[in-house]
Amino acid sequence: MAKIEIISGKRKTAVAKLKFNEGNGKISYNGLPHTELNLFHKLALAEPIRIFEQTIGPVKHDFVIKTLGGGKESQIEAARLTIARALLHLNPSDALKKAFVAYDRNIIVEDSRRKEARKPGDSRARAKRQKSYR
Repeated sequence: MAKIEIISGKRKTAVAKLKFNEGNGKISYNGLPHTELNLFHKLALAEPIRIFEQTIGPVKHDFVIKTLGGGKESQIEAARLTIARALLHLNPSDALKKAFVAYDRNIIVEDSRRKEARKPGDSRARAKRQKSYR
């Protein structure tokens, strides 16, 4: 029996978890084939696989992704991150890593930006209290 590995990635508050097994490069996203997503989401999930195919060769694994939390765009970006990390896990070559970084650094590195904290005595994180002279 094959060992199932789980790779995860985050974007803002969205978390994506990926399981992979032998196959021919199919992507299942939250129970749907990725071909049923809208165009930009479909392209975002296919980017890491296309870069892998250009640098290494055909993908011999199927990917099953489940996402939780955040919004739709953050979930897609988290899923894209997990696919790229899974491909690097399957084939840890420097050429592939350099190809990913040359295309987009955020494809393999989590975005560290978070929501700014509210300041004491102010209404929001950056808004200051208005001053009234009359």
